[in-house]
Amino acid sequence: MRNSDSNLKYSHRPESMNGFEEVVEFLPATNTKKVEKRGPRRKYVVIGVVLGAALLSLTVGLLVWHFAYRNARVQKMFTGSLRITNYPFIDAYENSTTPEFNQLAEKVTDMLKTLYSGHPDIAPYFSDCSVTAFSEGSVIAYYWAEFAVPAYREEALDKAISELKVQNVNLRRSFLAVDSFESYPIDFQLARKFRDNSCNYFLHAKPGELTKFSSPGFPNSPYPPNTRCQWVLRADVDHIISLKFKTFKMDTCNLPRGDYVKLYDSLSIAEARTMMTLCGSYPPSYNLTFFSSQNVMLITMVSDDKGRQPGFMAEFKQQPSTMLCGGTIRNSEGVITSPFFPGHYPANKECIWDIQVPGNKFVKLRFNMFYLLEPGVPVSSCTKDYVEINNQRYCGEKQPFVVSSNSNKMMVRFRSDQSHTDTGFTAQYVSYDSENPCPDQYTCKSGRCISKERRCDGWNDCIDFSDELNCNCTADQFRCKTSTICKPRFFLCDGVNDCGDSSDEQDCKCPENNFKCANGKCIPNAQKCDKNDNCGDGSDELDCPAEPKTACTELTYKCKNNECISKTNPECDGEKDCADGSDEDADNCNCGKRPYTRKTRIVGGVNADIGEFPWQVSLHTKKDGHTCGASLVSPTILISAAHCFQDMQGTRYSDPSLWTAFLGLHDQKQRTTSKDVVERSIKRIVPHRSFNDYTYDNDIAMLELSSPVTYTDFIQPICIPESSHNFPVGKGIWVTGWGALSEGGSGSVVLQKAEIRVINYNECNKLLDNQLTARMLCAGFVSGGIDACQGDSGGPLSSLESNNKMYLAGIVSWGDGCARRNKPGVYTSVTNMRDWIRQNTGL
Repeated sequence: MRNSDSNLKYSHRPESMNGFEEVVEFLPATNTKKVEKRGPRRKYVVIGVVLGAALLSLTVGLLVWHFAYRNARVQKMFTGSLRITNYPFIDAYENSTTPEFNQLAEKVTDMLKTLYSGHPDIAPYFSDCSVTAFSEGSVIAYYWAEFAVPAYREEALDKAISELKVQNVNLRRSFLAVDSFESYPIDFQLARKFRDNSCNYFLHAKPGELTKFSSPGFPNSPYPPNTRCQWVLRADVDHIISLKFKTFKMDTCNLPRGDYVKLYDSLSIAEARTMMTLCGSYPPSYNLTFFSSQNVMLITMVSDDKGRQPGFMAEFKQQPSTMLCGGTIRNSEGVITSPFFPGHYPANKECIWDIQVPGNKFVKLRFNMFYLLEPGVPVSSCTKDYVEINNQRYCGEKQPFVVSSNSNKMMVRFRSDQSHTDTGFTAQYVSYDSENPCPDQYTCKSGRCISKERRCDGWNDCIDFSDELNCNCTADQFRCKTSTICKPRFFLCDGVNDCGDSSDEQDCKCPENNFKCANGKCIPNAQKCDKNDNCGDGSDELDCPAEPKTACTELTYKCKNNECISKTNPECDGEKDCADGSDEDADNCNCGKRPYTRKTRIVGGVNADIGEFPWQVSLHTKKDGHTCGASLVSPTILISAAHCFQDMQGTRYSDPSLWTAFLGLHDQKQRTTSKDVVERSIKRIVPHRSFNDYTYDNDIAMLELSSPVTYTDFIQPICIPESSHNFPVGKGIWVTGWGALSEGGSGSVVLQKAEIRVINYNECNKLLDNQLTARMLCAGFVSGGIDACQGDSGGPLSSLESNNKMYLAGIVSWGDGCARRNKPGVYTSVTNMRDWIRQNTGL
C-alpha cells in the first residue's frame, strides 16, 4: 500500500479470492509443455523451502535451548571462613566501617578472586565476593561468594568449590598466609535477605556483665512477619560465649519453613556450623543454655507471614575458655559430665578421663542422663558426637545404662564435632568387687544393680531385660510368646501391647454371638446397647447406632437442649454432634490447654516442667504449709478432695480462712517471689455431703476463690469431662503434686509428675480387698514404684485426649501406702461426680 493509501479506511481495489485459478484456466494451449515442465520444478522448490524452514526452525530451537535453557544461569552462593596467620587481630576488625577492616577485607577478596580465577570450573561463573566479619584466631575472615552457573555445570562447580585448597597467596601489594579454608553452599535467597536486611545487631560481652537482647517487639508486641534478623555476639580474646534463652515462644515448628531461630558456632550461616535450631515454645525451666567453642556466635531469626508470638529474650556473657574437661582420676567413686552439663556442650570439643580405682577392684560407669543426638546420624555409626569406652562408641538418646570394665582401669573419651550440640551426659563411676558386684542385690547383665524383688516381676528394671529372662511364671503371670517374659495376668486383653508382640492381646476373642467389653469381659450381643451397663465399665453402651432420639442415661452425652447422643467423648472434638452445637460450646471448650508443649528432654527426672500443668494448685494452711492439691476449673472455682477439709487434731480444716491457694506455682520456695504465681484466699469450701471419712466414698470438694484469677501461660483451667466420658483401661494418665517422694518421706519442693495407667476396676478391687466404690477410679502400676503419696491429695489426675486437651479424670484420694506392689492408687472418679460438680459450681 502506498503512503497515500495508508490512512484510507476502505480500499477501492477489487479483490478476487480465486484469481490464481482464473489465470491457470485461461492459459493458451501453446504453453502446455511449459506448464508441464514448470510443475515438477515448483514442487522441488516447495519441498526445499519446507526443508529449509524445518532446518532453520531446528537451528533456532537448538540455539534457543542452548542459550535460554542449557545455559540458563543458576544463582549460587557459598559462605565460609579462612584463617590468616600473618595478621594479628585488632579491635578495629570488629567494625565493618573502619579503614582497617576495609583494607584487610580488600586483601581477602583479592585473594578469593585470585583463587577462583585459577580454576576452569569456577572462573567463568564467578560474580562477586565480600567479607562480612573478622574474629580472633589470629584473624578468621568470614566471607560470601556469588556465582551464576549454567544448570548443567552446577554439579561441577559444587565439586570444585568443595575441593579448593589454599595456603599462601601472593597479592599485588601484600602476602597472606592462610592455614585453613572452609566453604559451604547456602540458600541464595535466604542469604541475600540476610545481607540486605537492616535487622542486624552487633553485641560484645562486657567483663563480668550479662548482655541482654530479644526478638523485635519483645515483650510488648509479637515479632513482625517475614522477618530476617541476625545477632553477632562477641567475647574478648581467650574467652567463650555462654548464651541462655530466658523466654522462648515462637510459632509451632514447621521446619524447614515457618518461624525458627538458628545458632551458629561461627559468624557465617553455614549448616555445617549450626549448633541448634529452635522453634515452638519452651517452658522457662527448660535448659536452653549454649556455649561457643570460640569467642564468637551468630544467632539468626526467620519468621513467615503468620508470626503472632512474643518471640524470645536471651542473655549472654563471656567466660574464660580455659575450662578443662577430662583428666586423671584415682578416686574409688565420683561423677563425670560432659562440658557445662546440663547446658549444651560446645562444638569441636574432646575430653578424656583416665579412671583408675584401687587395684583389687573393677570400674563401673553408670550413665544417668545421656543425650548425644545428631540429626541424620544413625546411632549405629556414631560418627559425630559420641562417648567412647573400650573401643565402643555410644551416641543418641539413651535410657540409664551401665558400662563395666574387667580391670581397675577405664578410659572414657567424649568427642563433639563442629555442628549440632546437645545436652550431653552425666555419669557416676564406682569401684566394685568382681566377685560380688551388687551386694544384697541382683546384678543385671549390663552391670546395673536392682532389688532382688524386682527379678522376674514382668518389668524391665535392668533396661536390657536381663532381670526378666529365664523366669518361671507364677500363677499370677502369663508368658509372652516371642520374648518368653513373664507378665502380670492383669495385662491380658487390656488393649495394651505389653509383650511387644501383641501376644497378650491375642486369643482375647469372645465366644460367638458375644460382645467383648473394654475390660475383657464377654457378654451376649443382645445386651449390647440395651441401656444397661452389663460390662461394668459402660463400654457396651458406647458407640451405639444412632436413633431418632437417644434415650438419656448416665452413659450418654446430654446436650443443652436435653437431647442425648451415644457417641464416645463427643465434647470439644471439633465436630458438632448436638443439634444445638452445645458439645462444641466455646465456654466449655476453652480449657485443658498447655501453652508450653511438654518436651521429652527435661533434665531432673520426674520434675514437672513450668507451665506443663497450669491447672495445678497448691493449698497451704498457716500451720502446715503445703497440705493438699487442687485443680483450677474456672476463674473462681477449684476442685479438690473432701478429706483435705475434715477437722482433726484440734485444727478446723473446714474453715476457709485457714487456707491459701497458690496458682501458677512450680517451686514451693518461689511462691512469694515468682511473678508467675498468683495468691488467693478461700471464700467458701463445699465438701460432698455424703463423703465417708472411713471408706473415702464421694471424696470431692469445691472451693471458691476470694476473687477471680486471670488466665496466663502458667494459670489455665482443666476440662471437666461429662459423665459419659470414657477413660479406657490401660490409658496413660498423669498424676501431679508436691507430695512425699516416698512413703513416710518429706514433700517435694518442685512439682512432680508421673505417668500411670488406668487399671481395670474389677481387678483393682480384688487387689484392694473390695474396698472400691462406684465413684472411685483405680490407676497406677501393679508392680509399684510410681504412685501419688501424702501431700498429693486433692490434686488432679490429668488425661490428654484425642482433641489435644487435658481432662480431669480423677482426684487424688487414697491408697494402701505409696507405690507398693499390688497396691495401685485410688482416685475419685470425676465422671461419676459430674452432676454434683454441675449442681455446686454451675459448670
